[in-house]
Amino acid sequence: MKPLRTGARITLVTAALAAVFAAGALTATADPSTAQAQARTTAGCGQAPTLTSGTHTIQSGGKSRSFILDIPSGYDNDHPYRLVFGFHWWGGTAQDVATGQAVQTGTYAYYGLKRLAGDSTIFVAPQGIDNAWANNGGEDIAFTDDMIALIEDDLCVDKDQLFSLGFSYGGAMSYSLACSRPDVFRAIAPYGSPGFVSGCSGGTEPVAVFAAHGTTDNFTNGLSQRDRFVANNGCTPQTTPAPPQGSRTHITTAFTGCSEDHPVVWASFDEGHIQAPRDGAAGDGANSWLPGETWEFFSQFESDPSEETTPPDEETTPPEETTGPPSDCSAEIDVVNDWGSGWQGNLLITAGGEAVDGWTLTWTWPGGQSISSHWNADVSTSGSTVTATDVGWNGAIQSGQTVSAWGFVGSGSAVTPEVTCTTG
Repeated sequence: MKPLRTGARITLVTAALAAVFAAGALTATADPSTAQAQARTTAGCGQAPTLTSGTHTIQSGGKSRSFILDIPSGYDNDHPYRLVFGFHWWGGTAQDVATGQAVQTGTYAYYGLKRLAGDSTIFVAPQGIDNAWANNGGEDIAFTDDMIALIEDDLCVDKDQLFSLGFSYGGAMSYSLACSRPDVFRAIAPYGSPGFVSGCSGGTEPVAVFAAHGTTDNFTNGLSQRDRFVANNGCTPQTTPAPPQGSRTHITTAFTGCSEDHPVVWASFDEGHIQAPRDGAAGDGANSWLPGETWEFFSQFESDPSEETTPPDEETTPPEETTGPPSDCSAEIDVVNDWGSGWQGNLLITAGGEAVDGWTLTWTWPGGQSISSHWNADVSTSGSTVTATDVGWNGAIQSGQTVSAWGFVGSGSAVTPEVTCTTG
């Protein structure tokens, strides 16, 4: 995988709809020796699940608590999945997070990450008491523990792939989990957190953090929370730049010197207390740059499912060496969002009779289309021809498996030209 980029980048995009992963976007991927760690799986792997997508109610701390569960449509009980918790804001609900209705129903589900995840992730939207996360006596931390225990016992989860994000009070709750459960959560992404209002029990261990905050939104509180983890993670302290007032831009800064697997990235944007900032426009919008940057930050930590631990009482047989041409694959563009002046496409790649270990995709635009931003692929263009290759961690595809490998924001009319896929 590619190393983390450091330093600040300023996005000065005037076309708001082209900013999911434009010039100011972060490419934050880690070295394969650390990021593609051995997957630790849960008791639910290999067994038929009883949990289904939808609302579930459990008893936690003597209270009835609920959460919404979103299981991938192509769920495979032999595949360990990433698990992402999306915490709502004060006055918000689990339903708001699960549907994205506060910004745009469906398009912004789970803060916009669901549309980027494909079938790779199990999502959870917990419901707070009185629509908040006061965490009195640690009850919301205990509720999270109970949800994790239930899900991991029934579903196949990669125990090293637990993440939390949230806006406002949901951001504070994510920080609280980083403080109290640093060995459980791999990374968090708090947006516009008002301070440690959900508590910070412990708070001395490193956890990877991607934090976003508006410059006119209680900015000093956001800096204070971030800097706790700058210190915990061993990063080099620095004064981070902020975008000019009235610019409607953002600046993303990756701290240097952080301990292995514990980066800290800070995105400041010229706005107030909002969850979906856009470059070049005021207010929340489904075309926000924030989901793309968050998703790439989370994705850098992906484990390699091919390296799952084999129980000590089972012997493994080395695979037979094979010769001949590389395994085949096919690909297509899936249009997942079209807003007229631009659109979002995901690339679906299917492995043929043998597993794929590295892929290259090519296609030719039929009518002047272009890619304005992209994530999870190395992309080059020559005239109207596009060439994209994997970035290491997403190059392996099991035989017969279809994955949503990477995505882009396009300009011009939405089209789905024929895509050529080659392997190796």
